[in-house]
Amino acid sequence: MGDKRSLNKVILIGNLGQDPEIRHIPSLDKTVAKFTMATTETYVDKNNAFQDVTEWHNVVVWGKWQVQKVEKNLNKGTLVLVEGKIKTRKWQDKETNATRSKTEIQAQNVVLLRKPEGDNAGGNQNRGNQAPSPGSSEDPSPPVYDVDSDIPYDESDPF
Repeated sequence: MGDKRSLNKVILIGNLGQDPEIRHIPSLDKTVAKFTMATTETYVDKNNAFQDVTEWHNVVVWGKWQVQKVEKNLNKGTLVLVEGKIKTRKWQDKETNATRSKTEIQAQNVVLLRKPEGDNAGGNQNRGNQAPSPGSSEDPSPPVYDVDSDIPYDESDPF
C-alpha cells in the first residue's frame, strides 16, 4: 500500500479580484466570506518577450475571526497572502441533473500585505499594517481557528 501520509497545503500571494462577499448560513449558524484572487507569473517566451500568465482562484474563508478580518480589511485590489488547502466540492445540478464541481481554496489564514494605492474606503482609521492605538480594545491579531474542511452547505444557495 505504501506510505499514506500526504499534505494538502497551498500558499498564494495575489490581489483580490472583487470585494469579498460575506454570507451567514442559517442552517449551519456559520458565517463565510468568499472572494476571487489573481496570481500572476511572468516568463520569457521563445522570442525573449516577457509574458504574464494570470491564474484566478476562488477563496472561501470560514470562522468568525477570519471572516471579520476579511470583511474589515479586504477589498478589490488588495494584495494578500492566503494560506489554506485545496478543496473540490461536488453536487447535482437540480435543473440538468448533471454532476457539477468547483475547486476552491479553503483559507485557514489570510494576511493583508498591501491595500490598493489611494484606498481609504470604509473610513476605518486602523486599516492596513498599522497597529491599533495603545489601550485600544481591538486585538491586532485575533486567534486563527482551524476550519472543519467537511462543513457542508447548500449548493443551491446562490452565494
